Amino acid sequence: MSTYAPSAAAPPAAAASPYAAVFIDFENVYYFLKNHYLDPQDPHDYALDLVRALRDALKRELGLDSLVLNAYADFDKIPTGPQGPLYLMGVSTRNVLGTDHKNAADMQLCIDALEVLYTRPAIGTFVLVAGDRDYIPVLQHLRRQARQVKVVGFRESVSGDLLQMLGQEHFIDARALLPAERLQALEDHRAARLRQGEEMRRLREQGLVGVQSAAGRQAAQDVASRLAAAPAEEEAGPAAPAPSRASAPARPSMLEQLLQEPPATFAPVRRITRTDERRVLEYLLLQVQKFASQQATPEIWASPFLRRLTDVLPELPDWERRQLLNQLRDAGAVRLEKREGEPHPFSVILVNYQHPDVRELNPGPPEDKPAA
Repeated sequence: MSTYAPSAAAPPAAAASPYAAVFIDFENVYYFLKNHYLDPQDPHDYALDLVRALRDALKRELGLDSLVLNAYADFDKIPTGPQGPLYLMGVSTRNVLGTDHKNAADMQLCIDALEVLYTRPAIGTFVLVAGDRDYIPVLQHLRRQARQVKVVGFRESVSGDLLQMLGQEHFIDARALLPAERLQALEDHRAARLRQGEEMRRLREQGLVGVQSAAGRQAAQDVASRLAAAPAEEEAGPAAPAPSRASAPARPSMLEQLLQEPPATFAPVRRITRTDERRVLEYLLLQVQKFASQQATPEIWASPFLRRLTDVLPELPDWERRQLLNQLRDAGAVRLEKREGEPHPFSVILVNYQHPDVRELNPGPPEDKPAA
């Protein structure tokens, strides 16, 4: 009489293991943030926040050490290159060439998950930051091998069939991982862009879009000024004045650009009290003064500035230096704007010279340069 011997590849205690493997469809996360929140500033920063928060939550709440952390994307198509920050978080990047028909990251992710299953028996939990229905077969296979499986994602982008198969208790809402202030910034940006779209629809119905008459241009400028001022009116506290229409260069088809660019305004002003924030602002003002003579406007490219900031705050990790710049933006001291460029768009930093802390550190804008 034969006896059954369990396979050595699937130890009985695998699901109770304290080790996890995390597979991140970074491309999926990036484009969800970009599309759902209507092109926020630097969506890859929010995706990095999500990855960092997930790694920490797995350790803090579930006691899981993430021995494997992989991120998948066609990174050549993602501006500002997130591979460096991911590497510093201990995440291995898998650069997969996408196609017009199918996200190649899906297939590579599944292959790697199965490889870990059969070569790393000590890993008992598999975490997928993805939500496509195509992942159902590999998730079912992992569960049949007595592995615990969890899926992380935004509910709007997660397949209902996948959730039904997995069970709600194994789903982690990505929004719950993002810091509250970062999530609120995304929601505020989306609301502002939706208001712009509604204003565009109303003006189209009135026949004002595309009109090149003086009346049409004046209506476009009035709408742009009103939309730019709207977020500041909703918050308490003083806000930087909107640029004068008289000093602004002529821009044909301004209404069409409203759907392409966020409102050109600073956030509501708050005083900067943290020492590290103030150090970043002081260094930024020095950089603007240094490079102002080399360009037409007093602005600084964001990526080179963050690299130079490493020498000023070497004790901080890369993501904290980025956060400090975001905090200056949220305090109304600076504004980040996108510029078109080759091979990718890039971001620039503009200073609010009406901000009280900016005025203390630098009473005025660079000589012969207009204030942003």
